[in-house]
Amino acid sequence: MTLCYRSTTALGLALAVLASPALAGMEEAREFLDNEIGEMSSLTREEMEEEMQWFVDAAQEFQGMDINVVSETIATHEYESQVLAPAFSAITGINLTHDLIGEGDVVERLQTQMQSGENVYDAYVNDSDLIGTHWRYQQARNLTEWMDEEGADVTSPTLDLDDFIGLEFTTGPDDMLYQLPDQQFANLYWFRYDWFNDPEIQAAFEEEYGYELGVPVNWSAYEDIAEFFTGREIDGQEVYGNMDYGKKDPSLGWRFTDAWMSMAGMGDKGEPNGLPVDEWGVRVNENSQPVGSCMARGGATNSPAAVYAIEKYKYWLENFTPPAAAGMTFSEAGPVPAQGNIAQQMFMYTTFVPSLVQDGLPIMNEDGTPKWRLAPSPHGAYWEEGMKIGYQDVGSWTILDSTPVDRAKAAWLYAQFVTSKTVDVKKSHEGLTFIRESTIEHESFTDRAPKLGGLVEFYRSPARTQWSPTGTNIPDYPRLAQLWWQNIGDASSGAKSAKEALDALCEQTEDVLERIQRAGIQGELGPNLNEERDPQYWLDQEGAPKPALENEDPEPQTVKYDELIASWQ
Repeated sequence: MTLCYRSTTALGLALAVLASPALAGMEEAREFLDNEIGEMSSLTREEMEEEMQWFVDAAQEFQGMDINVVSETIATHEYESQVLAPAFSAITGINLTHDLIGEGDVVERLQTQMQSGENVYDAYVNDSDLIGTHWRYQQARNLTEWMDEEGADVTSPTLDLDDFIGLEFTTGPDDMLYQLPDQQFANLYWFRYDWFNDPEIQAAFEEEYGYELGVPVNWSAYEDIAEFFTGREIDGQEVYGNMDYGKKDPSLGWRFTDAWMSMAGMGDKGEPNGLPVDEWGVRVNENSQPVGSCMARGGATNSPAAVYAIEKYKYWLENFTPPAAAGMTFSEAGPVPAQGNIAQQMFMYTTFVPSLVQDGLPIMNEDGTPKWRLAPSPHGAYWEEGMKIGYQDVGSWTILDSTPVDRAKAAWLYAQFVTSKTVDVKKSHEGLTFIRESTIEHESFTDRAPKLGGLVEFYRSPARTQWSPTGTNIPDYPRLAQLWWQNIGDASSGAKSAKEALDALCEQTEDVLERIQRAGIQGELGPNLNEERDPQYWLDQEGAPKPALENEDPEPQTVKYDELIASWQ
């Protein structure tokens, strides 16, 4: 358990009163390094003190200023809010409040500030999924220009942008950086390694299905494994072969925009995102302008592959998943595998790993190693080599132009503090959301890797580059994202068929694109919709949208986990 850093020692108070702010700040910094960071840093102690001295000096003109920032509620941001924010305030003299709210609420506050021009928050940690929004609207500070010009005096000489692993996701097509990564996590396949390696279970599976039990490479194998485990009694409890969630809630939208359709094979080839058709089914032209979402305009949101993706999700939710999951949200469903009755999960956000490695859980061994493992998620029948295979969330610091310069500078100092090399290794041990190469390669994670079920191996492997956030095809994430959970919710609940829900989704998407186009608010970067034509025209073209396959359940494939991990090294 983390012990919150406290700055109210007698020495700290005395220095704060009697000494200069700079001296007091450095005394607070040394106490913070002693009590909270220790050797959990990629820097030496001398380098850490030099970095802290820079923050103390750079913050002098902002002493006593009240600054408010916001992020979603996950373990990483809880550590920032409860430990790093108070430390930053004590060290710099800036009164920093780091609010934690739901992700949907973060997007709503950001949207409100963009629309009103009122300074709701001084900085936001919002997903890089909004990169297309920030690049087109030009309401977020261009950090490349900011660091060279107006914000140069508050940009740390030790920021080391080359050390960040996610900058390609926060950079626009203009090669300008709009967001600074603060945390990253992927969605991966999760499974009970102990059960998959049990000789009796292996023999029973092979006898029933005719091939070896292992990590599923495709959805056909995943479905067989889900069917095999569901209803089976293991360790005295009934087991389910799948875990998911289905409540009509904003988080249901993320479940699908977070690359489910690309995993099925709906979009085009291309990394980090399919081009010209991405994982939302939105097509862009050669100028990166969105031209359609429905098949009639060359999009793929209502294509056969998209329908297949939704129908598979529904079938697995209804047949192989705990009944309560249909009424759960993202945050409610994430910790459920820790209860010990889930055999596998196609779509595990690794931000939940901290809740899955607690001592005493039925999914943990007595020596602190997990009974489970993480692996790449299997792909659907429409997927082809060279296509995006998974999603990576990159929560990133964003400062809007509507934030006054002095407040923006103070907030930028905090953004750099919580991503600094001084604190990043310790922060990453708390939240397990990696942003720096130096942290991933730190010796402490080599030591801890056996207790994290493959997470470290994944982030050290070349495979991680195939997992990416929403790309630049999406011109207004806040407005378009809400359409997904509303329409997919209709399919999930049975109010509409998958095809009906997706037809409605793509039509509403194009309504939004058309309004942006008419308003002209994104200029030459904004949508430029294709004329509607017979969808068959587009189905006959190469790439997405793709015609329906005669066989959407190809031969199942599995791979041994240990061989998979060895291939990464």
